[in-house]
Amino acid sequence: MATRTVRIALIGAGNLGRRFSHIVADKHDRLLLQFGLDLRLVGVADSQGSAVDANGLDGELLCKLKEAGRSVSELPGAGHPGMTGLELLNAIHADILCEAGPVNLEQNGEPGLSHVQRALEKGMHVSTPNKGPIVLAYRELIALARERNVELRFDGTVAGGLPALALGARDLRGAIIQRIETVPNLTTGFVLDLLAEGVTWEAALEQAREAGALEGDGAWDLDGWDATAKLAILAQAVLDLDISLHDIPMQGIREVAAATLRLAADQGAVIRLLGSAVRQGDGTYTFDVAPVTLGPDHPLGRLGSKQMGIVYHTDIFGTITSIIDEQTPLPSAASMLRDILCIFRG
Repeated sequence: MATRTVRIALIGAGNLGRRFSHIVADKHDRLLLQFGLDLRLVGVADSQGSAVDANGLDGELLCKLKEAGRSVSELPGAGHPGMTGLELLNAIHADILCEAGPVNLEQNGEPGLSHVQRALEKGMHVSTPNKGPIVLAYRELIALARERNVELRFDGTVAGGLPALALGARDLRGAIIQRIETVPNLTTGFVLDLLAEGVTWEAALEQAREAGALEGDGAWDLDGWDATAKLAILAQAVLDLDISLHDIPMQGIREVAAATLRLAADQGAVIRLLGSAVRQGDGTYTFDVAPVTLGPDHPLGRLGSKQMGIVYHTDIFGTITSIIDEQTPLPSAASMLRDILCIFRG
């Protein structure tokens, strides 16, 4: 089997990026043997700087640096304090960008959007779990990728490591998708289940933070923005619709009463923040994101606190349900590896 070296630029070394660094190191020999792919991290950037080595950086060492609260720019012999993600892309030669930076919809998707655009302009493939660039500039980025004859993949933007997008866009080709129902946000389910057990709102948020299911004040998750962004991506990539984040009615979980949660639990049901797209008689779709009671007879009615799922209702493939149990962010990080294998192995 012929060997192909795949040079990877990674921007973002937080929860997903550092785990991806570990995956590249841990899976290197197996991927080389099984697929003939020699994956090398040639450049990594975080908020404080970058590390560069054309021969490949030590992914395990990078992961340990980040776990210790340090910057990749402190890597001996390879660190460049202050080097931004864009400067990294301009300075190195890589085959693919893995953009794992923070989601930022309040400032036009930056800096992630510029990272993705620059990589595509340079003729690099792109894999990203960053929802911002896809939600805000899906059509433009897809057109740029086609113009440069490279691929833009973003399987990790919806429901973490669950291949929700691939299932809908690839495996259901030829079908009419009559309805999509999805619980793509883990944080809200985790908090709702704690509230159903009688935990107070503040205590539930604190437990979610301690478990790594909630960051900051949690508004992005709790108010429904994350689930809505993911539904918008499904609408664009699977249903081929032009839709804005603000076209989707949205309700978060802050107003769900504890009594309502307890009643649902007593009936063997769960309440989840559900995103839905329903096809109308004229071929258009209506969208909604809101807390919904899902009984035990619903395909998503038995989701656990750290599970996400999606249901596709189709005309010829029946009803297909996919669920992921994501106890840590590792599956979300691994979505970038899945994208890489799709690009370089088909």
